Amino acid sequence: MPFWQLPVTRDDTITCYDNSGNPKTHGREQRYVSPTTGICRKLIVQAVTPSGKPEVAVSSHANQASKIAIWLVANFPPIQGWIIFKWIALWLWFIVKLFWSDTQPEVYNTGYYKPYAREFQGQLWAARSPMEHSSRIIDDGEMDIPTYTLYPRLLMIHDPIRNEWVPCADRYTIIHTKFIAISFRAVDAYTRGADNEAVQKAQFIQEVRAAVLGQKYNAYWLDLECVGETPLEKNRDLYCMADVYRVADVTLIMLGKSRAGEDECWKGWGRRVWTMPEALLSPHLRYKFRDQEAVTPLSLFELANLAYTKYDDERAIINAYSGKDPLERLERLMLLKSAIWRRGTAALAPGVAPPPSNLKMIGDSEKSIVGGPYPAERVYALMGFFEHRIKPNHSEDDLHALVRLSMANDNDRIVERMVSMLPSTITETACWYSDDDIYHANLWDIIPEIQVAGVTESGALVIDGCRMASIRWKDFPEIAFESTDSLRRNIIGFIPYIALPALFTGLSIFATSRMGGITLIAIGFVLLLMSPWMFIFSKSGRIITAQPWLIGVKGAISIKEVEKHLYGGVRAHFPGIYFTPSGSKFSRPEGGPHRGGSPAQYDDAKQADSHGGPDAGHIYTLIDTYSSTMYYFRAERPPTVCIFTGREGGLGRFVLCSEKCHINELHKESVLRMPTEISQKMMLYGWIALG
Repeated sequence: MPFWQLPVTRDDTITCYDNSGNPKTHGREQRYVSPTTGICRKLIVQAVTPSGKPEVAVSSHANQASKIAIWLVANFPPIQGWIIFKWIALWLWFIVKLFWSDTQPEVYNTGYYKPYAREFQGQLWAARSPMEHSSRIIDDGEMDIPTYTLYPRLLMIHDPIRNEWVPCADRYTIIHTKFIAISFRAVDAYTRGADNEAVQKAQFIQEVRAAVLGQKYNAYWLDLECVGETPLEKNRDLYCMADVYRVADVTLIMLGKSRAGEDECWKGWGRRVWTMPEALLSPHLRYKFRDQEAVTPLSLFELANLAYTKYDDERAIINAYSGKDPLERLERLMLLKSAIWRRGTAALAPGVAPPPSNLKMIGDSEKSIVGGPYPAERVYALMGFFEHRIKPNHSEDDLHALVRLSMANDNDRIVERMVSMLPSTITETACWYSDDDIYHANLWDIIPEIQVAGVTESGALVIDGCRMASIRWKDFPEIAFESTDSLRRNIIGFIPYIALPALFTGLSIFATSRMGGITLIAIGFVLLLMSPWMFIFSKSGRIITAQPWLIGVKGAISIKEVEKHLYGGVRAHFPGIYFTPSGSKFSRPEGGPHRGGSPAQYDDAKQADSHGGPDAGHIYTLIDTYSSTMYYFRAERPPTVCIFTGREGGLGRFVLCSEKCHINELHKESVLRMPTEISQKMMLYGWIALG
């Protein structure tokens, strides 16, 4: 049973707050913020096949006179059984509605979708602007780390007089010393937790020193010896890791013992988190097996064949850094991210990126040998390729670090682009994060229309500059619209209104002028009888503008059924509802000369909803009255808010979100590709949290 159908008990309640800070306690059923009152309400969902208390049958608030008129016309003559009595009763009710409708409040076209009436009220964990308050704990001395160091903090330098290696922290000496940077895998150097771990480390260090001297160098950088002990030193050394390999004369890759298998040694080294920074940022590469004396130079191409033979991303990156196939900056960075993320999970699931809810380091962590692991180590390995880096911090995970890195490099706008993407799996937390897109778009294909203001402690992304609209789920509303003007339709539409006066006039003069009374009574009766046809004709002009609405239905509803509920059901000449050719997962383009969506997507969505599988019970329909378009999509919960976040491929990216009122966050349920121009009918809002 879904959680929103569970009975509410006193212990099963939550409290939310409106924009004024007023509390409201309610059950854990799905809620939404009313666009008219701003009050949190229980969500009622119209469904093709209702099941459970929060679901109701599809219904309409469209003009009742129009709906009755269409039924009367469709069922004339009423010759089937007792339908004649129903027909007469509805005809009389239509006459009443026809004359009563003039006293009903008029429906206005505001020109905008219904707004979303709630904004983010909390505090940021990390903010883009230094003017904003951030609750992030900053380590002592973190802000003292220089933006660019261009040299390591510490080097191991050989003293030929005393024939010993000494650590050197003197800036002048370091910047005038050529050195070798050592790249290795911890498991190839020592066994963690072993009784003789210290002995193994000492032996490995001696091998490194011998190799360095053998290459005619008298200085090297090895994290076993050159990473500091204090938090400030550790953070600075990690922050400057990219600079170490950039300024090193040579990077020496120390591999395991060849007798265990050279291929396995290379593959093991290649699965490390820091492989990309150490190899790609180095001007020259050499390698050595621990049980061999030879030190061999190699190129990036040779490295790709030895360590990355199974991964196309790595090979593309190697080609880009070697100058063979230049990549655009963002594409290159995203390939690097994909390669480094894959190494973060190599121990559990090679080749699969972890969901954001499990962004902690679970792979072969190499830089955690001092002071415990950095949960965001993969981001710190990636940041060396960015123009601006972030200060390392033990208190953040990959999720928060990625947001900080993106905010520090605003031109790339990585996180803003991720918001617009629809991954194959949307996680319960950090729903904005995406490694892929079901529409097969790349991150650099998306032009974001929003800006990230910061990230909350829970990992929710706070974004600014959103155009948003509420989605109506309880029924089809009465939609204000304007049709083309026609003298003939105006005259015919006016005739039913003179029928009743003619009938009453005939009754009043019947005693004095029987012939005239009978004539007026007959004319009035015939006109009233024909009034449903005349009323429909008067409303059959082509609609030129309509009130923008986003209307949701659970299940796959047909176009014919939708049109019956829109504009009072007058179908004569108004533009029908169209299928989208490329707006959702179920979209199919028609192959004709004109761009359009194939009707076959209705059958696909209906089958997915009813034939079991992961999509069963999770198929929804969205109707947009402004563009007269229908979309079928999959979601875990009915989305109640639509956000315009970016553009891609000639269409807008619109994120459909459900609401979590008790934590003041929205949750991504799906993403649709809709016409960009409809965003101009959405109101612009300030901060919202997408968590």
